[in-house]
Amino acid sequence: MARSVTTQQKAINTALAWAVGLLIFFPILWTILTSFKTEGQAISDPPVFLFFDWTLENYRVVQERSNYTNFLWNSIFISVGSTLLGLLVAIPAAWSMAFTPSKRTKDILMWMLSTKMLPAVGVLYPIYIGAAKMGLLDSRTALVIVIMLINLPIIIWMLYTYFREIPGEILEAARMDGASLKEEIVYILTPMAVPGIASTLLLNIILAWNEAFWTINLTVTKAAPLTAFIASYSSPEGLFYAKLSAASTMAIAPILIMGWFSQKQLVRGLTFGAVK
Repeated sequence: MARSVTTQQKAINTALAWAVGLLIFFPILWTILTSFKTEGQAISDPPVFLFFDWTLENYRVVQERSNYTNFLWNSIFISVGSTLLGLLVAIPAAWSMAFTPSKRTKDILMWMLSTKMLPAVGVLYPIYIGAAKMGLLDSRTALVIVIMLINLPIIIWMLYTYFREIPGEILEAARMDGASLKEEIVYILTPMAVPGIASTLLLNIILAWNEAFWTINLTVTKAAPLTAFIASYSSPEGLFYAKLSAASTMAIAPILIMGWFSQKQLVRGLTFGAVK
């Protein structure tokens, strides 16, 4: 029997949830507000919150100095491309580990997860030299491959967890009906795991979008994504906080929009499922 919750408890829980949410969102809000300030207002002490002379000058300067659209398309190509390539590798791998495990499957999963503990700088030199030898420096191809390999353990682990929830009897029934291995994965397993694949897709796009170490070290101008775009506003002359905030706001805006859209779609899907 469900435990009854009083109106007062609901109000307290709601207030706490809003407080935690606002606390988490406050750095993003402060960055957005700073992007509309002058450089003097951005470093003023005490800081000003809402009552200042709002200006779009920082956005104008950032747009004149940098080709934002080029950085944006590089970020989209690298994040989406690395995630889709990772899914192509991870779905068969997770299927194998979930439905035809060997005695070494758990060891392999733990080994893959342990590679995430390796500092990225520890493998920077060989990857940089390899990319240079193959002529892939400052190319989106190199970043797609490297970021895919970095996030591949997470993709496989997430899909493996979702695939384990699917009854093996369904796949056995498909085999008895004459389904090949390809048909089993494409037409039976993948449609049943769409929610898990979608959440894995979204998470890894965000991880790839926010990747800074490899994008800064393997690119210069042609393939540089938005993380390199933000880093370009940190110079030996100092930090220009207002312009840096404007660049950061332009970089996080697509992720905020995608997160809002995904949340709306999730709520719509849950509501439709409940009604149905």
